[in-house]
Amino acid sequence: MRMRHKPWANDFLAENADIAISDPAQYKGRWNTVFGNDNPIHIEVGTGKGQFISGMAKQNPDINYIGIELFKSVIVTAVQKVKDSGAHNVRLLNIDAETLNDVFERGEIKRVYLNFSDPWPKNRHEKRRLTFKAFLKKYEEVMGETGEIHFKTDNRGLFEYSLKSFSEYGLLLKEVSLDLHNSDPKGNIMTEYEEKFSALGQPIYRAEVEWRTKDRL
Repeated sequence: MRMRHKPWANDFLAENADIAISDPAQYKGRWNTVFGNDNPIHIEVGTGKGQFISGMAKQNPDINYIGIELFKSVIVTAVQKVKDSGAHNVRLLNIDAETLNDVFERGEIKRVYLNFSDPWPKNRHEKRRLTFKAFLKKYEEVMGETGEIHFKTDNRGLFEYSLKSFSEYGLLLKEVSLDLHNSDPKGNIMTEYEEKFSALGQPIYRAEVEWRTKDRL
């Protein structure tokens, strides 16, 4: 999908540097100083317009959240949603997920959220899927000995692929739902896409997986 260019985006992000961190690599290993506490840090890779992460932050004030979004034209909306929410435990990064290891130290992150990621359905694009093994390795490196991935999608093909990818990587499936909204999800915060697809009666697929690195050595 083509993103509409927003020439004012750079200025807007600079004006909101308390939320949109312009040089995140400088905080590698010391994100606790950014938040001013030692609360656990959860990240959302592909945070989109920010509805999920701002909602989670309001719901869980004792957890720090960092949203990662590649497109500047999208992250400006997320910044505004965070501002409107009044949540102080959220930061946003305009970076590529490929650079996670440049931004976070091993063991610094406790959970990764992947919500409605691009399915990249063609086989030749498999390496771009955020549940491809190379990305799983990146998540493992920033989470260290233990960690969790919470994954939601409306795409059945991507969901099946991801379950297989998780299993082959040696991750433990904690929870799997083939119809999230008909399974009484407690504390579920919907993304913009989730609201749209759910309203159309489309099932939402969800999985929680975890690893213990020592168990796989």
